[in-house]
Amino acid sequence: MHLYLDFNASYLAAFAMGLFSSLHCIGMCGSIIGTLTYSLKPELRNDKRRLFGIVLNYNMGRILSYACAGILVGILESFLSLPFTQGQAHRLLQLISAIVMAGAGLYLGGWFPRFAYIEKMGARFWKLIEPFGRRLIPVQSRTQAFLFGMVWGWLPCGLIYTALALAATTGSITHSALTMFAFGLGTLPAVMGVGIMTSILARLSKIRHFKHAVAALFIIFALLAAFPWLNPMRVEHIMTF
Repeated sequence: MHLYLDFNASYLAAFAMGLFSSLHCIGMCGSIIGTLTYSLKPELRNDKRRLFGIVLNYNMGRILSYACAGILVGILESFLSLPFTQGQAHRLLQLISAIVMAGAGLYLGGWFPRFAYIEKMGARFWKLIEPFGRRLIPVQSRTQAFLFGMVWGWLPCGLIYTALALAATTGSITHSALTMFAFGLGTLPAVMGVGIMTSILARLSKIRHFKHAVAALFIIFALLAAFPWLNPMRVEHIMTF
């Protein structure tokens, strides 16, 4: 009996997507961090160590919400694949994921602004949970910051949905959750480094050629999703029983 195990590069791709999606989301993420920071008591804002703990817990909550979304996508993928054979379902999800990632790339490059409409997908759910986030303001503890992050992690964002499209192709609930966790880790440098990294990314986002390079990277990810046999990082191991 032969068992084929494919090396899955979705974690690396998701991390890169999170890192470069900050070019688009820096204003949104920066404003949320600003809301979180300025809602703190002056003694908390002025204590850098305690402020770091608050911001870190906010981000851990936000990343956990991404992982939870990955779990939901993994469960949904398993149900949607029931009418198909395993190979057919996986191939269909690869093509859908490729279309979404290509749309995100074209959007980041400024060539497909209508991709922003995808953010309306989660608007109804966001209206239901957003009041819970507002009730946590002003944030006064790390626990509140963590819960605040878990709520605001569901803020509608086309690039998060792009990462979810990638997660849906991983073939398991665990891999789907870890893919979204990797995406969240990729967003950390911009959101945690509110000072230095934010200013750097803000400047990079205004450089046309850099934005086009990032857009091209997303389109390459889309091509690798559509044609996985072209992926140089894809390795097959054969185990015999």
